[in-house]
This record gives sequence, structure tokens and C-alpha cells, in this order.
Amino acid sequence: MTDTHFGLFRHGQTDWNINFLLQGVTDIPMNQTGLEQVKLAAQAIRINDWDVVLTSPLTRAKQTAEIIASQVGFNEIIEHELLIERSFGEAEGLSHEQWRAKYANLDEIPGGESRSQLASRSQLLLDQVCSQFKGKRVLAISHGALIRGLLSIASNNELPRDGERLGNASLNVVRHIENSWQVVNYSLEPLTP
Repeated sequence: MTDTHFGLFRHGQTDWNINFLLQGVTDIPMNQTGLEQVKLAAQAIRINDWDVVLTSPLTRAKQTAEIIASQVGFNEIIEHELLIERSFGEAEGLSHEQWRAKYANLDEIPGGESRSQLASRSQLLLDQVCSQFKGKRVLAISHGALIRGLLSIASNNELPRDGERLGNASLNVVRHIENSWQVVNYSLEPLTP
């Protein structure tokens, strides 16, 4: 039986990341630091390590995927809707402190995606990757909240630990083996050569 590997690469930094603003599905591009982070991280990615490259449809993820594909030599990037960031509804653009102060229940934000909805979407994504790309090594460019959800499923809710923040341009890897997902590589830091 061949394992399916799923690399979870977080897009490079945006201005909203610096200011700890909730981006969600607001389409914010990477800043200059983010572009440089991705160019540096791409030096550590080898074309022979991945069979398929997927990306979220949001600009910051697509920019990241395009830089990686260009530097590494991937010919195709597949946009995948389930890789989009968690929607924070009307809280997008607020700081984390404003978000917590304004909403007593952080899971019930008008127009937003709840944690349980995010967990369901994360599981659906893992199921789709497993069926569509069985036995492949899939590199996916996505976002912090979604990657946290995927890691949580693969680690039986052990990762990420409370207070841990996934760095921009970080790469985590999970694999599907014998009907379950497990974390192969866990990193909070940006990928470097």
C-alpha cells in the first residue's frame, strides 16, 4: 500500500499578518517580506518531492504557488476551493483583540465559518485528497486557520498546541496510511534552504 503525503504550505506574509488582523477570505496580497519568504522557502522544495501542486483561490496563496512553481519547475498548479481560508464574516479586518472583545462566542460571527464547519471542511478536503490523489505527494498552498484544522485532525487534536502560531511560509506534512492521517513533519517556522 502506498502512502498519500499532503504538504501544507502557508502563504507568505501580508500586511494584515504583521498587524494581526483577521484576513479570512478577504483577498489581501503578500507584501515584499512575504514575497522574499516564499522565494527563500522555494529553494528548499525539490520538484522530485511532489507530484501535484494545489492552491487556494485567494491571491496570497496563488502568488505563493506561482513563485514556488516558477522557481522549482512545476508545470501545473491546480486551484482547489476547499483550500480557501476560514471565513471570519463581519470580523474580517479586526485585530484579534477586537474580535475577542466584540464577540462573546468567537464561533458565532455573522457571515463566518464556525470551527465545527471548518473541521467538517478540513475532513472533506482530506477525504478528497486521499481519493483523488491516492499514493501521490501533494503540495498544497493554503492558510493558517485551515492548516491548523488539518493538523488537528491528523494529530488527534494534539497539534497545534494552544498559543502556537504557524509561521508564514511554513511547511507541515501529513500522510495517509492504513485508513488514518498522521503528522510526518510539524513546523511553526518558515521553510529555509
